[in-house]
Amino acid sequence: MFFLTYLRRELRRRMRQAVFIAIGLAIGIGLVITVIGASSGVKAAQGKVLQALYGIGTDVTVTTKPKPLSLKPVNGQGAGAPVSGGPGGGPRAEICLNGKCYTSGTVDTLALSDTGTLSQAQVAQIAGLHDVSAAAGGLMLTDNRVVLPSASNPNIQPPTSFTVDGTDISHPRLGPLSNARLTAGRAFTVADRNSDVALVDAGYASSHDIKLGSTTTIGGAKFTVIGLISQPESGSPPNMYIPLARAQALATDPGTSKSMKGEVDTVYVTAASATDIDTVQNEIEHLLPAATVTSSSDLASEITGSAASAAKLAGALGKWLAVLVLIAAFAVASLLTMAAVARRVPEFGTLKALGWRSSRIVGQVLGESVSTGIIGGLAGVGLGFAGVAIIDKIAPKLSDTVPSASGAFGAPQTVTGPGGVVGGALIGGPTTGHTTVVVPMSASVTIGAIVLAVVLAIAGGLLAGSFGGWRAARLRPAAALTRVG
Repeated sequence: MFFLTYLRRELRRRMRQAVFIAIGLAIGIGLVITVIGASSGVKAAQGKVLQALYGIGTDVTVTTKPKPLSLKPVNGQGAGAPVSGGPGGGPRAEICLNGKCYTSGTVDTLALSDTGTLSQAQVAQIAGLHDVSAAAGGLMLTDNRVVLPSASNPNIQPPTSFTVDGTDISHPRLGPLSNARLTAGRAFTVADRNSDVALVDAGYASSHDIKLGSTTTIGGAKFTVIGLISQPESGSPPNMYIPLARAQALATDPGTSKSMKGEVDTVYVTAASATDIDTVQNEIEHLLPAATVTSSSDLASEITGSAASAAKLAGALGKWLAVLVLIAAFAVASLLTMAAVARRVPEFGTLKALGWRSSRIVGQVLGESVSTGIIGGLAGVGLGFAGVAIIDKIAPKLSDTVPSASGAFGAPQTVTGPGGVVGGALIGGPTTGHTTVVVPMSASVTIGAIVLAVVLAIAGGLLAGSFGGWRAARLRPAAALTRVG
């Protein structure tokens, strides 16, 4: 009881010094919390990027390189050669693909994107690996549509295209559809496995006047829109989703011009646990040596942009700045405590002369320093919350860019008309680029950061008290009493 009474009296008597030490510790600890909060916000932003690009629950993706694309002549003529035989012997508009030529109507093809293919049997092999929890195949396709001239409209219209994802509806939590939120209608069910039904991205549906319950043409077949979905703003989702079996039946592989029944271009894999991801990667690479196996950490290493730069800044400069400020705060607290002990030499000398042991005096000094440190820690938590709030207010949106396939391989297609080739030799040809995802930064203070702040405050108080106690323990009663006299 005397210890607490003495402690309270000394802190009140040396209020100015205690406040100064507490402010120094508070600034250091507040900066640490702010840096941790900012770093957590950046990591959360990158997590949103990876989630949007990678899919919920997906730990590993498996793809292969695309097969070489060869342009074969049609009917003995080179691709793109004008074809004659129209009214009056003049040339007529014509489109040739997959060995067939069309002169009228709408040509609607569903072609594989810029990737290679894997078989359903290989998907089953991956799913059967020891450390794999689940595996699902998917097909990312592009629907290319060309409307040929007619008597009523002799002009050749520019080709249009949209993206289609063939989804394994037996694993809704794997693949691009895993991030989706249903806004109208219903989701896929197991009964839709072989049905001509589609889910449409709400933004795409709004801009193209697609309504719930209406029909839309995909790959030349009529699909009923059963649901509208929305994806996170940070994602670049496909425009439409259809059951994988129907996508395989309608799609063609531009490398072989054959149907894609029983084939996928991506396998989405989830590991049994987070610690098994590396093991799963090795197992798949051993099973399929020619495949490209990518984990979320691999994708994260390829990210560039403001989020990546902010992550590096928070992880390097911010961390060392916080460390330096903490060192300075601890040093100032220790020096001030030692100076205070030096001024209290007569007091401690008198206590020793009255019978106090050095350990008791050291304990008293430590108690005062730790109390000051705790006060500084609490103030530092408040400063940390304020710093995080300021970051949330002024921080701009962050963007990340990752390499991706933008666009798709269309099958060999040539549009010809009066005067020769129109629109080039390929519709929806191979293009590779980057996907840029913009996400808001939201710094946050975690329980772990608060605990760390309290621990640092106590550590700072103990350090300062240790130096002060060491100085007090060296005092001799006789010398102290002499100074009193």
